[in-house]
Amino acid sequence: MVIDFHTHTFPDKIAPQTIAALAEKSGSTPYRNGTLSSLLESMRKNGVDYSVILPVATKPSQVPSINRLAAQLNGKDGIIYAGCIHPLCENVEAVLDDIRQSGLFGLKIHPDYQNTCLDDPVFVRILREAAKRDLVVVTHAGIDIGYPETVHCTPDMVLHVLDELSGWIDDKLVLAHMGGCDLPDEVLEKLCGKPVYFDTAYVLDRYPEKCLQIIRAHGADRILFATDSPWADQGKYVELLQSFDLPQADKDKIFFENALRLTNR
Repeated sequence: MVIDFHTHTFPDKIAPQTIAALAEKSGSTPYRNGTLSSLLESMRKNGVDYSVILPVATKPSQVPSINRLAAQLNGKDGIIYAGCIHPLCENVEAVLDDIRQSGLFGLKIHPDYQNTCLDDPVFVRILREAAKRDLVVVTHAGIDIGYPETVHCTPDMVLHVLDELSGWIDDKLVLAHMGGCDLPDEVLEKLCGKPVYFDTAYVLDRYPEKCLQIIRAHGADRILFATDSPWADQGKYVELLQSFDLPQADKDKIFFENALRLTNR
């Protein structure tokens, strides 16, 4: 089984312009057009059994409609949805209650797109309240290549959060992009061995040898296979992880076992 723990889609009407804008801002070339149908096609082509879609709200007004759609589509056609929240939401507890009651496993935050550092009290509160509801939180971590000037989720910020919420969010926080996009040495030094998950989205082919080092240092029990589709090719990532010098039991954990556990499958 293969579960891609980190993908993105956009409504058909806005996908072309959204993908074009993000591609120009980041200098990245998308592998797919960003629609749900394109993701499903990629899954069929590349033997991906499930994809987790991680929506991001860039303003509070988007949260209700995004979460309603996530609840409606969750579990259909091999798609697992997370919910979302924005740090400026005034009704944090109600939003998280709705996510929980809708049967979604957790939520996605993006400190860069939401212009708030991970260790800001607003996010600390969200993380604490999410943990109370047994919700997993997935956060962008490290440099966002579209917004490289200020990093809103550094390894030091993660350490601050883990200290602030010690005992609350153990194994409930997923740091995308192997703990910190384009910061592998800091991740190796500061985050490996901490009670957090890393996903392989976007960076597995950027520095595969460092990724393998991180997997070995952090442990396969807390690594999630992920691509960041449409910004990476699912087939290429499956082949690359398969090529790593790891026991098959570890690859199974990364490819699907850990994701099944986190998504309550």
